[in-house]
Amino acid sequence: MDAAMNEAVNHLHLGVNVDHVATLRQARYRTMPTAHQVEPSVVEATRMALAAGAHSITVHLRADRRHIQDADVHALRAERGMLLNLEMGNTPEIVEIALRVKPDFACLVPEQREEVTTEGGLDAAGTRQSLEPTVRALEANGTRVSLFIDPEPEQVRTAAAVGASMIELHTGTFANETGAARAAEAVRLAAAAELAHGLGLQVNAGHGLTTGNLRELFGVPHLAELNIGHHLVSRAVAVGLAAAVQEMLAVMAEYPGGKPSEAG
Repeated sequence: MDAAMNEAVNHLHLGVNVDHVATLRQARYRTMPTAHQVEPSVVEATRMALAAGAHSITVHLRADRRHIQDADVHALRAERGMLLNLEMGNTPEIVEIALRVKPDFACLVPEQREEVTTEGGLDAAGTRQSLEPTVRALEANGTRVSLFIDPEPEQVRTAAAVGASMIELHTGTFANETGAARAAEAVRLAAAAELAHGLGLQVNAGHGLTTGNLRELFGVPHLAELNIGHHLVSRAVAVGLAAAVQEMLAVMAEYPGGKPSEAG
């Protein structure tokens, strides 16, 4: 395990997804992006999240540019001392942008125009032929690559085989279920995390996580980072973004797998 991965599992990191800050902006200013009164600011939200203790910022540059715009990505990349995670589909246009911008991390995700938000994990095994050159190119360019996948052994093994540094386990099914069904999904996530860790992959997770359901995920070992957006932006309406981030970090600090004894 390399030093970065070892440090990550010693302390559960929070990546704040600011896509829905841009969603709110685009709802009013899509046709007038240069207006002097454009708000809210993605960069300002990013600075607030980081000041509150977030460890990185995630944005998804979709092909249809429904929320995050190219200018947002470039503005965030220009921010000093910030770790940028670019969620992206495996398309020539977006890959070219990623190679030019050089985000710290890139998370390859499935993308469908008709979906409201990402609805499931990437079929890495079924798209390995097109996926592998992208992963290798990004990694060679200095960007650590993650694959957003469902907790399935074949997908985990493919992530390792194509040269990714990390996986991000899709927790949407876990979040949408309750009771025994949620517990069963947590078992699947734990098994996938164990397998990924054994293959040398950093294990991240995200989608649908809230301060209300997160503790039920704490049986999943080796988690290094959680990427959370909708809940934090929604909670920010009531308490502000800084407070929302701090609330999440307080729950994350309880994660038992985040203790040094779990590293290695």
